[in-house]
Amino acid sequence: MKILAFESTCDETAAAIVEDGRKILTDQIFSQADLHAVYGGVVPEIASRCHVESISILAQRAVEAAGITKKEIDAIAVSYAPGLIGAVLVGVNFAKSAALALDVPLIPVHHIKGHIAANYLAYPQLEPPFLCLAISGGNTLLVDVRDYTDMKILGATRDDAAGECFDKTARVLGLPYPGGKPIDMLAQSGNDSKYTFPVAHVDGNPYDMSFSGLKTSVINLVHNAEQKGEEIDRASLAASFTRAVSESLVPRTMMAAKELGYKKVVVAGGVAANSRIRADFKAECEKNGYELFIPPLKLCGDNGAMIAAQGYYEYLAGTRAGSDLNAYATMEL
Repeated sequence: MKILAFESTCDETAAAIVEDGRKILTDQIFSQADLHAVYGGVVPEIASRCHVESISILAQRAVEAAGITKKEIDAIAVSYAPGLIGAVLVGVNFAKSAALALDVPLIPVHHIKGHIAANYLAYPQLEPPFLCLAISGGNTLLVDVRDYTDMKILGATRDDAAGECFDKTARVLGLPYPGGKPIDMLAQSGNDSKYTFPVAHVDGNPYDMSFSGLKTSVINLVHNAEQKGEEIDRASLAASFTRAVSESLVPRTMMAAKELGYKKVVVAGGVAANSRIRADFKAECEKNGYELFIPPLKLCGDNGAMIAAQGYYEYLAGTRAGSDLNAYATMEL
């Protein structure tokens, strides 16, 4: 079964074709990062306009790159929530038109479920149940993946997402947007023990997280140093910050896996590209005898292939949408 999928929830326009939920035939992505870097973050109006300009071209390019005809497409999948509402609407409306024109089923896909499904593309042997940490610019969730479409949130950030914290820290350090990769590169030469940052513990749920205090601590440290004319060791600050994020994520994930009795730990989302977080998870899983699944870097960020992969399992579960499908800025997993 070949599914053509669209992703447009933020600043990447993507169109991909995946066969049977596991085999990528093509994954076309247009990143707007350079356009938004001037502003230090995503400008929703610009993002929406760029999606409109590029989605049709990417769809045609995907069909050509896959070496198939439009008649061979069996279904259309689209990320319909959560995300920047104007941006999501572009993908949803184009997908509805494509499904109508091709006379094939339309499958709505939750964006976070798509990130989790990226691991199915990287690891053909991976099957639920397992524990997943989904970490991105807009979400930080600990998810009990009971089946391909049956999931339960165990914990989440109470405020900022981990990815947002990376971007804000990068900005205060004068690094370009998006901030994840520049911080990762800078931290390689730093001392992760030079600065002490808070690792929050949330009352009421040991799996819930908080990153606003960490973000504020970084900003205050940098601003105070500037006001006093003191020099900041930027590399060590980046390394110490990344260590604090990892110490918020890894122990909670391992604790949840142990409590649920899972031996498979999955990490997904853009922040999963961070080398320190990847290394810490690898070390902890090896120590505890767990299998670790983290997608390759190209599947960590937003892409259409992950939406097509999850779309396949949604299709098998009977999930369908009609021409009344709407886009949503927020939606529970």
